[in-house]
Amino acid sequence: MSSFNSINAIRFQSLLAAAPSTSASSSSSSSSSSFSPLKSVHFKPTSLFASTASAADCRRVCPVRASSSYSSVTAPPSTMGDVTADSAMDAVQRRLMFEDEFVPNPVFSFFISDYFLYSQHFRCILVDENDRVVGHDTKYNCHLMEKIESENLLHRAFSVFLFNSKYELLLQQRSATKVTFPLVWTNTCCSHPLYRDSELIEENALGVRNAAQRKLLDELGISADDVPVDQFTTLGRILYKAPSDGKWGEHELDYLLFIVRDVKVHPNPDEVADVKYVNREDLKEILRKADAGEEGVKLSPWFRLVVDNFLFKWWDHVENGTLKEAADMETIHKL
Repeated sequence: MSSFNSINAIRFQSLLAAAPSTSASSSSSSSSSSFSPLKSVHFKPTSLFASTASAADCRRVCPVRASSSYSSVTAPPSTMGDVTADSAMDAVQRRLMFEDEFVPNPVFSFFISDYFLYSQHFRCILVDENDRVVGHDTKYNCHLMEKIESENLLHRAFSVFLFNSKYELLLQQRSATKVTFPLVWTNTCCSHPLYRDSELIEENALGVRNAAQRKLLDELGISADDVPVDQFTTLGRILYKAPSDGKWGEHELDYLLFIVRDVKVHPNPDEVADVKYVNREDLKEILRKADAGEEGVKLSPWFRLVVDNFLFKWWDHVENGTLKEAADMETIHKL
């Protein structure tokens, strides 16, 4: 029988903690953007899930009772047209694209009462080229090259570079099920802050740092205690566009976050195929293989841009404990 282990407990707690809070004034409002407080959560262990359980299985065994018209933890109605239309995606790809903020690791079923789920709180943050928030859109649309080109969709993102106490950098290989850039090697964690209060905080990039902490748990099983938000150093921002294939791609204003911590890693196989720590010489060998096309080694475009423009000189600051001296949050580097 499947067990509700500590990692899944932490992941589920993170899911609940990330949900928008309700103030006394907003809870009494009739506005469509207000939320009802979370009233009850009941866990029911189940043996119906295997590690390869599909999104449909998870919806069948893990329904959510909500007081709004949203009847499950699947993507809200505003994105359902995209899900249905994209029949080329397999179940894991659909979950990663549409449901990864709704469905925790499927080893239990749960029921949530009187809790509103609104789509804008699970969407990417749209910005202009000066990093001013201009709206929000689905992860699907933000990575569809047709939309990127026709509507110039640009979303806020972050890239985490986590070093251990030996000053080795943790790399991950993206899973084969990733819609964009599958099986490429990249920095520790790359994702997007969401259009929710806790991840829209501009002061000292706190919203982005909150999102980074959330995704390190989701992708690599690194607990929040191991990566406190006040330990991230935001070194800079880059703006880039990179097609992945004929359909998908990235157009991001990317915050570069560095942190030095010894952590316990428990990769999520839906997100991550492999991980490894590298020193400078190891990374140079990986770059050589990627350039030579050896062993099928490929790097993500954003990681390669950071490597080519910043990483090795910033590595000196990592080792010398002077990261804050390297920070430049005034400039947005268009690469």
